[in-house]
Amino acid sequence: MVKKALLGQVGDSEIRLLQIFKAVVDCGGLSAAELELNIGRSTVSRHLRELEDRLNLVLCRRGRAGFALTADGQRVYERTVGLLGAIDDFRDKVRNLQDEMVGTLALGVFDKTVTNPQAHLGTAIRDFRRRAPNALLDITVGTLTTIETALIDGRLQLAIVPDHRRSESLVYGELFRETMYLYCGRQHPLYGKRAAAVEAADLRRHDYAGLAFHSPNMEAAHRFGLRRRASVTDQEAVATLVLSGCYIGFLPDHYAAGFVAEGLMRRVQHPELRYDVQFVSAVRRSPAPTRLAQAFLDALAGAHPPAAKPG
Repeated sequence: MVKKALLGQVGDSEIRLLQIFKAVVDCGGLSAAELELNIGRSTVSRHLRELEDRLNLVLCRRGRAGFALTADGQRVYERTVGLLGAIDDFRDKVRNLQDEMVGTLALGVFDKTVTNPQAHLGTAIRDFRRRAPNALLDITVGTLTTIETALIDGRLQLAIVPDHRRSESLVYGELFRETMYLYCGRQHPLYGKRAAAVEAADLRRHDYAGLAFHSPNMEAAHRFGLRRRASVTDQEAVATLVLSGCYIGFLPDHYAAGFVAEGLMRRVQHPELRYDVQFVSAVRRSPAPTRLAQAFLDALAGAHPPAAKPG
């Protein structure tokens, strides 16, 4: 009856036997290995016999003729080198993870977010830096489509975007809001009209600049019956068209504030011409967020606690 090898599972004792075996081979024999391992030659020999018994293989020849590996011993040695090297690499990487979070976090942020007083991104960044002081931040500012595409294909690890549309491949978390109002430029006919003088029929007579994709912006345009005569992908394009005096368009109040202060544009005076936008964090569903991405998500959650619900 053939005796089967008993090394079914590799635990600490088996790893120790393999380490001794490797030391013997590296040293070229038992005598040299006892100095390297700081254990007696008889103990080294006993450990080798135990490993051979567990593997049911003869690994080496030792005696007056000297030390030599068998063919099986050579194969086991090569696999032992690979196994112990992988274990050491694993330990080093885990130790580094335990000590600190390193690497680069690729973050995408929707354009014109920095002026939103409800967006506490500075607070989140400071918290993240405290958690991962040696990490690098790579921030991309862009349109919703640009950021979402980069997130899905893996060029970005995390994004902060308006909650316009959701993808099954992403996971979202609510952060903050912004309010959008309809604006007109100084040369526009609606610029000097009071609230009571602006009616729905007036709005439908003026050209409107709006986002070209499905979003609360497009829904608001349909709800108010606005006549879109220019399609854009971002808020700076809307502002450019509004400042021309030829178009009306929705802009975040925090972004438009500077233009309003300079008298370059004004909010169209109608109480219903507004809508709110929810901003969210977004990460891929698979693979799971990296430790850096999760640390930034935690920092964002801490900087944007959920609004208290009425009791």
